[in-house]
Amino acid sequence: MPPHADQILTVAQMRAAEQALIDAGSSVDALMLVAGRGAADWVWRIAAHHKVTVLCGPGNNGGDGWVIAEALRERGGKVAVVPAAEPRTEAAQKARALYRGEVLAADAEVHGDVFVDCLFGSGLTRPLSSEHVALMNRLAASHRLSLAVDLPSGVESDSGALLNDDLPAFDLTLALGAWKFAHVLMPASARLGALRLVDIGVAAVPGAATLLGRPRIAAPAADAHKYRRGLIAVVGGAMPGAAVLAATAAQGAGAGYVKLFADHVPPVAPDLVVATGKLSEVLTDPRNRAVLVGPGLGRDAQARERLATALADPVPAVVDADALLLLSARQLAERQAPIVATPHEGELAALEQTFGCDGGGTKPERVLALAKASGLVIVAKGPDTVIAAPDGRLACAAGASSWLSVAGTGDVLAGTIASRLATGVEAFQAAGEGVWLQAEAARRAGPAFSASGLAACLSDALAACL
Repeated sequence: MPPHADQILTVAQMRAAEQALIDAGSSVDALMLVAGRGAADWVWRIAAHHKVTVLCGPGNNGGDGWVIAEALRERGGKVAVVPAAEPRTEAAQKARALYRGEVLAADAEVHGDVFVDCLFGSGLTRPLSSEHVALMNRLAASHRLSLAVDLPSGVESDSGALLNDDLPAFDLTLALGAWKFAHVLMPASARLGALRLVDIGVAAVPGAATLLGRPRIAAPAADAHKYRRGLIAVVGGAMPGAAVLAATAAQGAGAGYVKLFADHVPPVAPDLVVATGKLSEVLTDPRNRAVLVGPGLGRDAQARERLATALADPVPAVVDADALLLLSARQLAERQAPIVATPHEGELAALEQTFGCDGGGTKPERVLALAKASGLVIVAKGPDTVIAAPDGRLACAAGASSWLSVAGTGDVLAGTIASRLATGVEAFQAAGEGVWLQAEAARRAGPAFSASGLAACLSDALAACL
Protein backbone atom coordinates (compact mmCIF):
# COMPACT_ATOMS: atom_id res chain seq x y z
CA MET A 1 0.00 0.00 0.00
CA PRO A 2 1.21 3.57 -0.69
CA PRO A 3 2.22 5.79 2.25
CA HIS A 4 -1.03 7.76 1.90
CA ALA A 5 -3.21 4.66 2.18
CA ASP A 6 -4.73 6.16 5.32
CA GLN A 7 -6.45 9.04 3.53
CA ILE A 8 -10.25 9.36 3.69
CA LEU A 9 -11.85 11.04 0.68
CA THR A 10 -15.21 12.63 0.01
CA VAL A 11 -17.07 11.68 -3.15
CA ALA A 12 -15.89 14.89 -4.79
CA GLN A 13 -12.26 14.30 -3.78
CA MET A 14 -12.41 10.71 -5.05
CA ARG A 15 -13.81 11.78 -8.41
CA ALA A 16 -11.10 14.41 -8.75
CA ALA A 17 -8.42 11.87 -7.83
CA GLU A 18 -9.70 9.42 -10.46
CA GLN A 19 -9.87 12.21 -13.03
CA ALA A 20 -6.24 13.07 -12.25
CA LEU A 21 -5.28 9.47 -13.08
CA ILE A 22 -7.20 9.68 -16.35
CA ASP A 23 -5.58 13.03 -17.21
CA ALA A 24 -2.20 11.44 -16.57
CA GLY A 25 -2.82 8.77 -19.23
CA SER A 26 -5.07 6.16 -17.69
CA SER A 27 -8.72 5.60 -18.67
CA VAL A 28 -12.02 4.70 -17.03
CA ASP A 29 -11.70 1.21 -18.54
CA ALA A 30 -8.20 0.76 -17.14
CA LEU A 31 -9.18 1.98 -13.67
CA MET A 32 -12.18 -0.35 -13.68
CA LEU A 33 -9.94 -3.26 -14.59
CA VAL A 34 -7.47 -2.46 -11.79
CA ALA A 35 -10.24 -1.97 -9.21
CA GLY A 36 -12.20 -5.03 -10.27
CA ARG A 37 -9.23 -7.37 -10.40
CA GLY A 38 -7.94 -6.02 -7.09
CA ALA A 39 -11.31 -6.69 -5.50
CA ALA A 40 -11.41 -10.13 -7.13
CA ASP A 41 -8.19 -11.03 -5.33
CA TRP A 42 -9.99 -10.56 -1.99
CA VAL A 43 -13.07 -12.42 -3.15
CA TRP A 44 -10.87 -15.31 -4.29
CA ARG A 45 -9.14 -15.44 -0.90
CA ILE A 46 -12.53 -15.88 0.74
CA ALA A 47 -14.37 -18.01 -1.81
CA ALA A 48 -11.74 -19.81 -3.90
CA HIS A 49 -13.72 -22.54 -5.72
CA HIS A 50 -16.92 -22.01 -3.70
CA LYS A 51 -19.90 -20.49 -5.44
CA VAL A 52 -19.97 -16.68 -5.82
CA THR A 53 -22.90 -14.54 -6.94
CA VAL A 54 -22.21 -10.97 -8.09
CA LEU A 55 -25.05 -8.43 -8.18
CA CYS A 56 -24.32 -5.79 -10.83
CA GLY A 57 -26.00 -2.42 -11.26
CA PRO A 58 -26.16 -0.18 -14.33
CA GLY A 59 -23.21 2.11 -13.54
CA ASN A 60 -19.46 1.79 -13.10
CA ASN A 61 -19.85 -0.01 -9.79
CA GLY A 62 -21.73 -2.65 -11.75
CA GLY A 63 -18.88 -2.59 -14.24
CA ASP A 64 -16.49 -3.43 -11.39
CA GLY A 65 -18.74 -6.39 -10.66
CA TRP A 66 -18.50 -7.73 -14.22
CA VAL A 67 -14.69 -7.45 -14.01
CA ILE A 68 -14.68 -9.27 -10.64
CA ALA A 69 -16.84 -12.06 -12.05
CA GLU A 70 -14.64 -12.58 -15.12
CA ALA A 71 -11.46 -12.56 -13.02
CA LEU A 72 -12.93 -15.27 -10.79
CA ARG A 73 -14.09 -17.31 -13.80
CA GLU A 74 -10.60 -17.14 -15.35
CA ARG A 75 -9.18 -18.62 -12.15
CA GLY A 76 -11.60 -21.51 -12.29
CA GLY A 77 -14.04 -20.13 -9.76
CA LYS A 78 -17.75 -20.87 -9.71
CA VAL A 79 -19.37 -17.52 -10.40
CA ALA A 80 -22.66 -16.18 -11.66
CA VAL A 81 -23.80 -12.61 -12.27
CA VAL A 82 -27.25 -11.26 -11.48
CA PRO A 83 -27.70 -7.97 -13.40
CA ALA A 84 -30.27 -5.73 -11.75
CA ALA A 85 -30.15 -3.68 -14.96
CA GLU A 86 -28.16 -3.68 -18.15
CA PRO A 87 -24.97 -1.55 -18.11
CA ARG A 88 -25.48 2.07 -19.11
CA THR A 89 -21.96 3.51 -19.00
CA GLU A 90 -19.49 2.78 -21.78
CA ALA A 91 -16.91 1.27 -19.41
CA ALA A 92 -19.50 -0.99 -17.77
CA GLN A 93 -20.75 -2.12 -21.19
CA LYS A 94 -17.23 -3.09 -22.20
CA ALA A 95 -16.73 -5.00 -18.95
CA ARG A 96 -20.03 -6.82 -19.56
CA ALA A 97 -18.93 -7.77 -23.07
CA LEU A 98 -15.73 -9.36 -21.75
CA TYR A 99 -17.55 -11.61 -19.26
CA ARG A 100 -17.84 -15.23 -20.42
CA GLY A 101 -19.61 -16.78 -17.45
CA GLU A 102 -23.13 -17.53 -16.28
CA VAL A 103 -25.76 -14.78 -16.13
CA LEU A 104 -28.94 -15.27 -14.09
CA ALA A 105 -32.22 -13.39 -14.10
CA ALA A 106 -32.99 -11.16 -11.13
CA ASP A 107 -35.86 -13.45 -10.10
CA ALA A 108 -33.78 -16.65 -10.28
CA GLU A 109 -33.46 -18.80 -7.16
CA VAL A 110 -29.81 -18.40 -6.25
CA HIS A 111 -27.89 -20.06 -3.41
CA GLY A 112 -24.14 -19.87 -2.85
CA ASP A 113 -21.30 -19.17 -0.50
CA VAL A 114 -20.38 -15.53 -1.20
CA PHE A 115 -22.68 -12.71 -2.31
CA VAL A 116 -20.90 -9.68 -3.83
CA ASP A 117 -22.82 -6.38 -3.92
CA CYS A 118 -21.88 -4.20 -6.92
CA LEU A 119 -25.31 -2.66 -7.38
CA PHE A 120 -24.48 1.01 -6.74
CA GLY A 121 -21.32 2.80 -5.66
CA SER A 122 -20.22 5.60 -3.38
CA GLY A 123 -21.90 8.39 -5.37
CA LEU A 124 -25.42 7.31 -4.45
CA THR A 125 -27.54 10.01 -2.76
CA ARG A 126 -31.09 8.65 -3.14
CA PRO A 127 -32.80 5.63 -1.58
CA LEU A 128 -32.83 2.34 -3.44
CA SER A 129 -36.07 1.14 -4.96
CA SER A 130 -38.02 -1.43 -2.97
CA GLU A 131 -37.25 -3.98 -5.70
CA HIS A 132 -33.50 -3.45 -5.36
CA VAL A 133 -33.63 -3.66 -1.56
CA ALA A 134 -35.65 -6.88 -1.76
CA LEU A 135 -33.16 -8.35 -4.26
CA MET A 136 -30.17 -7.45 -2.09
CA ASN A 137 -31.75 -8.94 1.01
CA ARG A 138 -32.76 -12.11 -0.79
CA LEU A 139 -29.25 -12.67 -2.14
CA ALA A 140 -27.63 -11.86 1.21
CA ALA A 141 -29.93 -14.33 2.97
CA SER A 142 -29.23 -17.11 0.48
CA HIS A 143 -25.42 -16.91 0.79
CA ARG A 144 -23.16 -17.75 3.69
CA LEU A 145 -21.12 -14.52 3.45
CA SER A 146 -21.88 -11.09 2.02
CA LEU A 147 -19.25 -8.73 0.59
CA ALA A 148 -19.70 -5.12 -0.55
CA VAL A 149 -17.51 -3.45 -3.17
CA ASP A 150 -16.54 0.10 -2.21
CA LEU A 151 -19.69 0.56 -0.07
CA PRO A 152 -22.90 -1.39 0.39
CA SER A 153 -25.59 -0.12 -1.96
CA GLY A 154 -27.90 2.27 -0.15
CA VAL A 155 -25.21 3.99 1.94
CA GLU A 156 -24.39 7.68 1.56
CA SER A 157 -20.63 7.95 1.30
CA ASP A 158 -19.88 11.34 2.86
CA SER A 159 -22.22 11.11 5.86
CA GLY A 160 -22.47 7.40 6.62
CA ALA A 161 -26.27 7.66 6.48
CA LEU A 162 -28.39 4.67 5.50
CA LEU A 163 -30.59 5.75 2.59
CA ASN A 164 -32.83 2.74 3.26
CA ASP A 165 -33.65 1.35 6.69
CA ASP A 166 -33.78 -2.33 5.75
CA LEU A 167 -30.36 -2.86 4.17
CA PRO A 168 -28.51 -6.13 4.85
CA ALA A 169 -25.36 -6.31 6.94
CA PHE A 170 -22.07 -7.33 5.33
CA ASP A 171 -19.14 -9.45 6.46
CA LEU A 172 -16.51 -7.56 4.43
CA THR A 173 -16.35 -4.25 2.58
CA LEU A 174 -13.63 -3.52 0.02
CA ALA A 175 -12.85 0.20 -0.30
CA LEU A 176 -11.74 1.05 -3.85
CA GLY A 177 -8.85 3.50 -4.16
CA ALA A 178 -9.30 5.24 -0.80
CA TRP A 179 -11.31 5.10 2.39
CA LYS A 180 -14.63 6.93 2.39
CA PHE A 181 -16.23 8.58 5.43
CA ALA A 182 -19.00 5.97 5.50
CA HIS A 183 -16.36 3.35 6.28
CA VAL A 184 -15.87 4.96 9.71
CA LEU A 185 -19.10 6.88 10.44
CA MET A 186 -22.23 5.54 12.07
CA PRO A 187 -24.71 4.16 11.27
CA ALA A 188 -23.15 2.76 8.10
CA SER A 189 -19.93 1.54 9.72
CA ALA A 190 -21.89 -0.90 11.89
CA ARG A 191 -23.10 -2.70 8.73
CA LEU A 192 -19.81 -3.08 6.87
CA GLY A 193 -18.01 -5.92 8.65
CA ALA A 194 -14.25 -6.08 8.18
CA LEU A 195 -12.64 -3.41 5.99
CA ARG A 196 -9.94 -3.82 3.34
CA LEU A 197 -8.48 -1.32 0.88
CA VAL A 198 -7.90 -2.00 -2.83
CA ASP A 199 -5.16 0.24 -4.23
CA ILE A 200 -5.85 1.66 -7.70
CA GLY A 201 -3.00 4.18 -7.80
CA VAL A 202 -4.77 7.23 -6.37
CA ALA A 203 -2.29 9.95 -5.37
CA ALA A 204 -2.16 11.73 -2.03
CA VAL A 205 -4.88 14.39 -1.84
CA PRO A 206 -3.82 17.59 -0.04
CA GLY A 207 -5.96 18.32 2.99
CA ALA A 208 -7.62 14.90 3.03
CA ALA A 209 -8.80 13.43 6.30
CA THR A 210 -6.91 10.42 7.59
CA LEU A 211 -7.76 7.12 9.23
CA LEU A 212 -6.07 6.71 12.61
CA GLY A 213 -3.46 3.99 12.61
CA ARG A 214 -1.15 2.52 15.18
CA PRO A 215 1.06 5.39 16.42
CA ARG A 216 4.81 5.15 16.75
CA ILE A 217 5.77 5.98 20.31
CA ALA A 218 9.36 6.09 21.54
CA ALA A 219 10.43 4.75 24.92
CA PRO A 220 11.79 7.34 27.39
CA ALA A 221 15.35 8.46 26.75
CA ALA A 222 18.11 6.69 28.62
CA ASP A 223 18.58 9.69 30.92
CA ALA A 224 14.87 10.34 31.48
CA HIS A 225 13.36 11.10 34.87
CA LYS A 226 9.77 11.55 36.01
CA TYR A 227 9.57 15.27 35.32
CA ARG A 228 11.20 15.02 31.91
CA ARG A 229 8.65 12.36 30.98
CA GLY A 230 5.89 14.77 31.93
CA LEU A 231 4.01 15.97 35.02
CA ILE A 232 0.21 16.11 34.73
CA ALA A 233 -2.08 18.01 37.09
CA VAL A 234 -5.52 16.38 37.21
CA VAL A 235 -8.15 18.69 38.70
CA GLY A 236 -10.75 16.83 40.75
CA GLY A 237 -14.12 18.02 41.86
CA ALA A 238 -17.45 17.00 43.33
CA MET A 239 -17.18 13.38 42.14
CA PRO A 240 -13.59 12.32 42.84
CA GLY A 241 -13.94 8.83 41.34
CA ALA A 242 -13.96 10.18 37.78
CA ALA A 243 -10.76 12.17 38.33
CA VAL A 244 -9.11 9.11 39.90
CA LEU A 245 -9.99 7.06 36.80
CA ALA A 246 -8.52 9.74 34.54
CA ALA A 247 -5.37 9.98 36.64
CA THR A 248 -4.95 6.19 36.67
CA ALA A 249 -5.25 6.12 32.89
CA ALA A 250 -2.68 8.88 32.59
CA GLN A 251 -0.22 6.77 34.56
CA GLY A 252 -0.46 3.97 32.00
CA ALA A 253 -0.18 6.09 28.86
CA GLY A 254 3.39 7.35 29.13
CA ALA A 255 3.59 10.35 31.49
CA GLY A 256 6.16 10.19 34.28
CA TYR A 257 4.24 11.84 37.12
CA VAL A 258 0.51 12.29 37.73
CA LYS A 259 -0.71 14.59 40.51
CA LEU A 260 -4.38 14.66 41.45
CA PHE A 261 -5.87 17.75 43.09
CA ALA A 262 -8.75 16.93 45.44
CA ASP A 263 -10.46 18.39 48.49
CA HIS A 264 -9.57 15.25 50.42
CA VAL A 265 -7.59 12.11 49.73
CA PRO A 266 -9.86 9.51 48.05
CA PRO A 267 -8.99 5.80 48.01
CA VAL A 268 -6.18 5.57 45.46
CA ALA A 269 -3.18 3.42 44.68
CA PRO A 270 -0.06 4.40 46.69
CA ASP A 271 1.76 5.57 43.55
CA LEU A 272 -0.84 8.24 42.73
CA VAL A 273 0.04 11.54 44.38
CA VAL A 274 -2.93 13.49 45.78
CA ALA A 275 -2.57 17.19 46.59
CA THR A 276 -5.15 18.77 48.89
CA GLY A 277 -3.75 22.31 48.98
CA LYS A 278 -5.00 25.34 47.09
CA LEU A 279 -5.44 24.55 43.42
CA SER A 280 -3.72 27.78 42.41
CA GLU A 281 -0.63 26.62 44.28
CA VAL A 282 -0.64 23.16 42.72
CA LEU A 283 -0.90 24.67 39.25
CA THR A 284 1.93 27.13 39.73
CA ASP A 285 4.45 24.28 39.69
CA PRO A 286 6.75 25.20 36.77
CA ARG A 287 7.31 21.51 36.07
CA ASN A 288 3.70 20.96 34.98
CA ARG A 289 3.52 19.82 31.37
CA ALA A 290 -0.25 19.37 31.03
CA VAL A 291 -3.47 19.87 32.97
CA LEU A 292 -6.70 17.88 32.82
CA VAL A 293 -9.96 19.35 34.06
CA GLY A 294 -13.54 18.12 33.86
CA PRO A 295 -13.98 14.52 35.01
CA GLY A 296 -16.15 14.66 38.13
CA LEU A 297 -15.77 18.45 38.29
CA GLY A 298 -19.42 19.38 38.91
CA ARG A 299 -21.11 22.53 37.62
CA ASP A 300 -21.38 24.79 40.66
CA ALA A 301 -19.52 28.01 41.43
CA GLN A 302 -16.55 26.12 42.83
CA ALA A 303 -16.34 24.09 39.64
CA ARG A 304 -16.31 27.26 37.57
CA GLU A 305 -13.49 28.65 39.71
CA ARG A 306 -11.47 25.47 39.32
CA LEU A 307 -11.90 25.51 35.55
CA ALA A 308 -10.73 29.12 35.37
CA THR A 309 -7.72 28.32 37.55
CA ALA A 310 -6.85 25.26 35.45
CA LEU A 311 -6.99 27.24 32.22
CA ALA A 312 -4.77 29.93 33.74
CA ASP A 313 -1.92 27.40 33.84
CA PRO A 314 -0.01 28.16 30.59
CA VAL A 315 0.44 24.53 29.58
CA PRO A 316 -1.50 22.28 27.18
CA ALA A 317 -4.85 21.20 28.61
CA VAL A 318 -7.53 18.58 28.18
CA VAL A 319 -11.06 19.76 28.92
CA ASP A 320 -13.66 17.04 29.42
CA ALA A 321 -17.10 16.25 30.86
CA ASP A 322 -18.58 18.98 33.12
CA ALA A 323 -15.90 21.47 32.14
CA LEU A 324 -17.16 21.40 28.54
CA LEU A 325 -20.53 22.71 29.70
CA LEU A 326 -18.90 25.49 31.75
CA LEU A 327 -16.43 26.57 29.07
CA SER A 328 -16.88 30.00 27.48
CA ALA A 329 -15.15 31.79 24.64
CA ARG A 330 -14.09 34.55 27.06
CA GLN A 331 -12.02 32.08 29.09
CA LEU A 332 -9.94 31.32 25.99
CA ALA A 333 -9.32 34.89 24.89
CA GLU A 334 -5.86 35.25 26.44
CA ARG A 335 -4.81 31.61 26.33
CA GLN A 336 -1.88 30.59 24.10
CA ALA A 337 -1.34 26.91 24.95
CA PRO A 338 -3.47 24.36 23.05
CA ILE A 339 -6.58 22.75 24.47
CA VAL A 340 -8.03 19.36 23.55
CA ALA A 341 -11.78 19.11 24.17
CA THR A 342 -13.36 15.64 24.34
CA PRO A 343 -17.15 15.96 23.96
CA HIS A 344 -19.70 13.22 23.49
CA GLU A 345 -22.68 14.01 21.24
CA GLY A 346 -24.61 16.07 23.81
CA GLU A 347 -21.53 18.04 24.84
CA LEU A 348 -20.65 18.57 21.17
CA ALA A 349 -24.02 20.23 20.60
CA ALA A 350 -23.50 22.39 23.69
CA LEU A 351 -20.07 23.52 22.47
CA GLU A 352 -21.50 24.34 19.06
CA GLN A 353 -23.98 26.64 20.75
CA THR A 354 -21.25 28.21 22.90
CA PHE A 355 -19.07 29.02 19.89
CA GLY A 356 -21.83 30.01 17.45
CA CYS A 357 -21.81 26.97 15.17
CA ASP A 358 -25.08 25.96 13.51
CA GLY A 359 -24.52 22.22 14.00
CA GLY A 360 -25.33 21.44 10.37
CA GLY A 361 -23.65 18.99 8.02
CA THR A 362 -21.98 15.63 8.47
CA LYS A 363 -20.20 14.79 11.69
CA PRO A 364 -16.74 15.56 10.22
CA GLU A 365 -18.04 18.89 8.92
CA ARG A 366 -19.54 19.75 12.31
CA VAL A 367 -16.40 18.84 14.24
CA LEU A 368 -14.12 20.74 11.86
CA ALA A 369 -16.34 23.82 11.99
CA LEU A 370 -16.27 23.76 15.81
CA ALA A 371 -12.49 23.37 15.89
CA LYS A 372 -12.05 26.39 13.62
CA ALA A 373 -14.58 28.51 15.52
CA SER A 374 -13.21 27.68 18.99
CA GLY A 375 -9.49 27.24 18.37
CA LEU A 376 -9.69 23.90 20.20
CA VAL A 377 -8.65 20.45 19.07
CA ILE A 378 -11.96 18.59 19.17
CA VAL A 379 -12.25 14.87 19.89
CA ALA A 380 -15.90 14.08 19.16
CA LYS A 381 -15.96 10.71 20.89
CA GLY A 382 -18.40 7.89 20.41
CA PRO A 383 -18.78 4.80 18.25
CA ASP A 384 -17.46 6.93 15.38
CA THR A 385 -14.80 9.19 16.89
CA VAL A 386 -13.75 12.21 14.81
CA ILE A 387 -10.80 14.49 15.64
CA ALA A 388 -10.36 17.98 14.18
CA ALA A 389 -7.78 20.73 14.61
CA PRO A 390 -8.27 24.49 14.09
CA ASP A 391 -5.85 24.39 11.13
CA GLY A 392 -8.14 22.01 9.21
CA ARG A 393 -6.58 18.64 9.99
CA LEU A 394 -9.16 15.88 10.35
CA ALA A 395 -8.84 12.26 11.47
CA CYS A 396 -11.33 9.46 12.06
CA ALA A 397 -10.97 6.33 14.14
CA ALA A 398 -11.92 2.90 12.91
CA GLY A 399 -14.68 1.25 14.90
CA ALA A 400 -13.59 0.21 18.40
CA SER A 401 -15.06 -2.37 20.74
CA SER A 402 -18.72 -1.74 21.57
CA TRP A 403 -17.85 -2.79 25.15
CA LEU A 404 -16.49 0.75 25.55
CA SER A 405 -20.10 1.81 26.11
CA VAL A 406 -19.72 1.69 29.89
CA ALA A 407 -19.49 4.44 32.51
CA GLY A 408 -16.04 5.93 33.03
CA THR A 409 -14.42 5.19 29.68
CA GLY A 410 -14.62 8.87 28.73
CA ASP A 411 -12.59 9.69 31.84
CA VAL A 412 -10.03 7.08 30.79
CA LEU A 413 -9.81 8.63 27.32
CA ALA A 414 -9.29 12.13 28.77
CA GLY A 415 -6.49 10.88 31.03
CA THR A 416 -4.86 9.02 28.15
CA ILE A 417 -4.82 12.09 25.89
CA ALA A 418 -3.53 14.27 28.74
CA SER A 419 -0.72 11.78 29.31
CA ARG A 420 0.34 11.96 25.68
CA LEU A 421 0.22 15.78 25.86
CA ALA A 422 2.45 15.75 28.94
CA THR A 423 5.11 13.76 27.10
CA GLY A 424 5.48 16.71 24.73
CA VAL A 425 3.41 15.44 21.81
CA GLU A 426 1.60 18.11 19.75
CA ALA A 427 -2.10 18.42 20.61
CA PHE A 428 -3.72 16.92 17.47
CA GLN A 429 -1.25 14.06 17.49
CA ALA A 430 -1.76 13.49 21.22
CA ALA A 431 -5.51 13.29 20.66
CA GLY A 432 -5.06 10.68 17.94
CA GLU A 433 -2.64 8.65 20.01
CA GLY A 434 -4.99 8.72 22.97
CA VAL A 435 -7.97 7.55 20.92
CA TRP A 436 -5.96 4.71 19.36
CA LEU A 437 -4.51 3.60 22.70
CA GLN A 438 -7.94 3.46 24.31
CA ALA A 439 -9.32 1.36 21.44
CA GLU A 440 -6.37 -1.03 21.66
CA ALA A 441 -6.72 -1.28 25.43
CA ALA A 442 -10.40 -2.17 24.94
CA ARG A 443 -9.44 -4.88 22.46
CA ARG A 444 -7.02 -6.36 24.95
CA ALA A 445 -9.48 -6.07 27.85
CA GLY A 446 -11.97 -8.43 26.25
CA PRO A 447 -15.71 -8.32 26.94
CA ALA A 448 -17.58 -6.66 29.80
CA PHE A 449 -14.68 -4.69 31.28
CA SER A 450 -15.01 -1.81 33.72
CA ALA A 451 -13.38 1.58 33.21
CA SER A 452 -10.68 0.67 35.74
CA GLY A 453 -10.11 -2.60 33.88
CA LEU A 454 -9.72 -0.60 30.67
CA ALA A 455 -7.17 1.70 32.30
CA ALA A 456 -5.21 -1.33 33.48
CA CYS A 457 -4.73 -2.43 29.86
CA LEU A 458 -3.28 0.88 28.64
CA SER A 459 0.35 0.02 29.32
CA ASP A 460 0.02 -3.12 27.19
CA ALA A 461 -1.57 -1.05 24.45
CA LEU A 462 1.32 1.41 24.70
CA ALA A 463 3.81 -1.46 24.42
CA ALA A 464 2.27 -2.35 21.05
CA CYS A 465 3.43 1.07 19.73
CA LEU A 466 7.09 0.88 20.79
